[in-house]
Amino acid sequence: MDMQAREDARRWLAEAGVTQVGDDAWADADAPEKRLTANDVAQSWAGQVFTDESLDAAGQLRLAFGLLDLLDDYWVTCEIRLADRGPSGPLPSDVLWDGYRRRLEAPETADAVTYSLWVDWFEDRATSATAFAEVLGHDGHLLTDPAPEPLLRRARRVLECSGPVPWPEKETAYGLAARVPALHPALFKGLLGGYRDVYGDLEPSAASDLLARLRLPADTEHLAELRAVLAAGHRNHHRSPRAWAEARQSPGLPEA
Repeated sequence: MDMQAREDARRWLAEAGVTQVGDDAWADADAPEKRLTANDVAQSWAGQVFTDESLDAAGQLRLAFGLLDLLDDYWVTCEIRLADRGPSGPLPSDVLWDGYRRRLEAPETADAVTYSLWVDWFEDRATSATAFAEVLGHDGHLLTDPAPEPLLRRARRVLECSGPVPWPEKETAYGLAARVPALHPALFKGLLGGYRDVYGDLEPSAASDLLARLRLPADTEHLAELRAVLAAGHRNHHRSPRAWAEARQSPGLPEA
């Protein structure tokens, strides 16, 4: 979280007459009797950031990230993406991806950021390769054991939501992450998402080999099923919906 950007966003809202009056309560000077939620503020004001002519594109983007820190609301990330992909875009890529990386590394929760990566940037084939490379792929070579905790935090969060990223774009980073035992649970979630997500993507043989390298508790939920469907050559649950149920009926697994 960028405290300066957060306070800049707070001042910007205050200049527009919007002030915080509680943990998740805001007031607008134009309707002081009505209480707004953080989502209400995001819906009304996040898009307005990109019409502020007193700021250049980089300044608008930094202010938008400040609003994200202040409101912790997914809609702010939607407006960032709309601005980047819209007629006035793209936004400055260095500011955009630095903003994502910094929040992925922060100790604070990053649910809005990871959800944004998962359902917007990673599911879209026009942006998935660039987004994954920017938030993790380019730094895969830095994943060592031990690795700095901020980098591990970022890697965990990205790996867990990376199921929709095309396999060729993430395979190298996955292999590098497998060298770090602390990342194995997150990498497992990435592989599981690659199989079970609607837009998940993986190559069964390579994914199976990678899964075999992970040090995971034997009772890890869905581990046995994932091993079985990958060994059978299945690429995605939604292409072979019966395969998962058949894997669960294997000896030693509970009934579905």
